Amino acid sequence: MKALRLLRWSGSVLSPRSRPCGFHFLYKHPRNLRPLSTATTPLQQAVQYQNQDPDSGEDPWDSSEGPKDDEPVIPEDMPESLQQEARLRALPSPPISAATNSAKLAALHARLSFTPRLPIETLARCLVDVTADSNPDFNNTSLAILGRELYGYYTSESILCRFPRLPTAVVFAAMTAYVGPKTLTQITKEWGVELVAEPGGEVDPGYLQCKREDSMLLRKHSPDSNFDPTPAVEKGQPNIVGANRPNADRKSWYRGVSNMAVYDNEFGEALEYKNSSGNRRASRSSKKDVTTTPPTTTVEDACARFVQAVMGAVYLHRGKHAAKMFFREHILSRHLNVGKMFEFKQPTRDLSKLCAREGFDSPVARILSETGRLTRHPVFIVGVFAGREKLGEGAGASLNEARTRAAVGALKGWYLYSPLDVRVPSDAEGPNAKPWKPVLVDIGEIIV
Repeated sequence: MKALRLLRWSGSVLSPRSRPCGFHFLYKHPRNLRPLSTATTPLQQAVQYQNQDPDSGEDPWDSSEGPKDDEPVIPEDMPESLQQEARLRALPSPPISAATNSAKLAALHARLSFTPRLPIETLARCLVDVTADSNPDFNNTSLAILGRELYGYYTSESILCRFPRLPTAVVFAAMTAYVGPKTLTQITKEWGVELVAEPGGEVDPGYLQCKREDSMLLRKHSPDSNFDPTPAVEKGQPNIVGANRPNADRKSWYRGVSNMAVYDNEFGEALEYKNSSGNRRASRSSKKDVTTTPPTTTVEDACARFVQAVMGAVYLHRGKHAAKMFFREHILSRHLNVGKMFEFKQPTRDLSKLCAREGFDSPVARILSETGRLTRHPVFIVGVFAGREKLGEGAGASLNEARTRAAVGALKGWYLYSPLDVRVPSDAEGPNAKPWKPVLVDIGEIIV
């Protein structure tokens, strides 16, 4: 059920947005302003005004005088409240002046413990997605780009300096767990930010303004529309990934870890060609006339861009130190069990290769203790030794299971090594910072 937007009837208390791009919408689409009929109350006037037949023949425009460049053409007999409402409805997102009158925005500003150094108007801009307002001067695209790079930098240096021997695949998984779209969506909910049903100038600026993808998929059932939302990959067309990736159209080619680190994003995911609205673009080899995907987005992508934009705003208005503290309080403070992200296919073989590379003795599995061998539930405890050093220990219902768990424990003990005094490169920035000391750089994971 679609919620009613009651702010449509309170447009007189909101100030219009002073920019010409929103006002031209009124001139290009005159049906958004229909002639007003007689009514007793302003609410009845507004209802009759919106229900007016657009094909009635009455023209509310004065054709003798052309429209000005910076002002909309509005009928003179329209009440002032409806004129203000028409100006707001013509805007793709709330005006800047409405930010100071929003209780939801002020509550969010206080909830995040922001000081007056970060203006509330900037926080309102962080809530405007590119799908709601395509003007880069009013959406959060530029702030989101800066915030995404800061999140990637701070997260990667924290993971690599804390676990220098971590495999690249696990690093990608940890990056996704810390600053991935699902995590940033959860952070948006924890901050108490709600998504608007439909963006517009009359909406409270405390809501996240975006056009959802689900609301536009109904167009495919229209007989007059040739909109086809099916991705190009599902149609059998080449998988266009990575703008600089060689042989990107070959699906059977293996994407190694080194290839992912060079050509893919910070999460190890393949990049795709996208149009200016953020949607996937069809392949050039397609002969079917397909309409480009409407400028919509998913909830996860909109929430991710919002959290990234907030990080960029903190960095610009309050500096590096405040941005890093914001990252530690909202991102790095979350508990992440990195040990559960490992998935070994043949741990005994990997352990043998690791010992051979590091110059250790060949690993040997020995039974440490057992109980109930002849019962239905036996328990075996097996240890893996390299010479006299015990590398790992595991328990299982069989000898093979216990040996495998012991090998997994030995591999995790090697890869999850963490130094006692962890410092990251960003700690050495600033005039009063301590000199940087190089950290351990491991040779990398086992290549079998």
